[in-house]
Amino acid sequence: MPFPIVTLVVVPRERFSLSISSLRSIYENTDFPFSLVYVDGNSPREVKEQLEEEARSRGFELIRANHYLFPNQARNIGLKRATTKYVVFIDNDVFVAPGWLESMVRCAEETDAAAVGPLYFQGNLEDRIIHMAGGLAHIREENGKRICYVEDFFENQRLDDLETPLARQATELLEFHCMLVRRDVFDRLGPFDEGFVNTREHIDFCMTLRDASEKIYIEPVAQVTYRRPPPFAFFDLRFFMLRWGERWTRATLSHYHRKWNLDQDETDLALSWTKKQRYRFLEPCLSKLLGLMFRLLGRGRTRRLIQATLFPIEGAINRLLVRDPQKRDASSRKS
Repeated sequence: MPFPIVTLVVVPRERFSLSISSLRSIYENTDFPFSLVYVDGNSPREVKEQLEEEARSRGFELIRANHYLFPNQARNIGLKRATTKYVVFIDNDVFVAPGWLESMVRCAEETDAAAVGPLYFQGNLEDRIIHMAGGLAHIREENGKRICYVEDFFENQRLDDLETPLARQATELLEFHCMLVRRDVFDRLGPFDEGFVNTREHIDFCMTLRDASEKIYIEPVAQVTYRRPPPFAFFDLRFFMLRWGERWTRATLSHYHRKWNLDQDETDLALSWTKKQRYRFLEPCLSKLLGLMFRLLGRGRTRRLIQATLFPIEGAINRLLVRDPQKRDASSRKS
């Protein structure tokens, strides 16, 4: 095979239960030559062993950390091992359609883009429900305040329902579910900013590229999908709660506001959003335990009861599950 010009760096997003099926999707649907670096941030033993077997049989590089990694941290670990012209950063719960990688590389070659994103779906590929197809992310003044305006294009719309077919075009925003980046960009701008622990990192990176007069493109011929949870495996619990926990969110938003000199404080909004993320794990668990209540009270009344009792104490549950995070964060940075 020809020497690859692209390295795929697979990193953990928020859980481990789709790691193997996502990895196999890449190999089964990618004909374009590539190298692969898999960054495993403390996956449970059964996933760890399967990844080791996949690495032996397929010949990719597997990097294991025995502590949880936040996304930009994992990307930087993989970036150090990538020497090809292009690097594709892809999460461990993404599934790809045939031709995805070749289309992204072709777009980068023809446009000289610093970053290229595919058309992002959510759920099953065949459902063709758009997660985002490019978007806006820029600083502007509103009522005398400096804010960051962000908009995802075509979110939650079915591709088949759009009046105008999507076409390759410049954009302000991509997501890290899957993103191709020209390797030399990092030689000039440095690695990913690890002050962004759990959110806003795609906004920060895209605005940084544009501040450096680099081009960003969306290529809808390339298609991938992010499998939104649930379902979960029980072993996903602690990492998911840490990934969307209050401590990481507060630290990230504080850094985000300082770096971009924002007057708009998004902390409460982000905390509410990450709380809803955590709820996606906890509510189905409680619903199973309270199946009898469903039968006695009905689904709607039981759900309201769960929300009324769980929501006020969920923050304390989260802090208990991810207790003592400073030590783990410090050990992660040292590595």
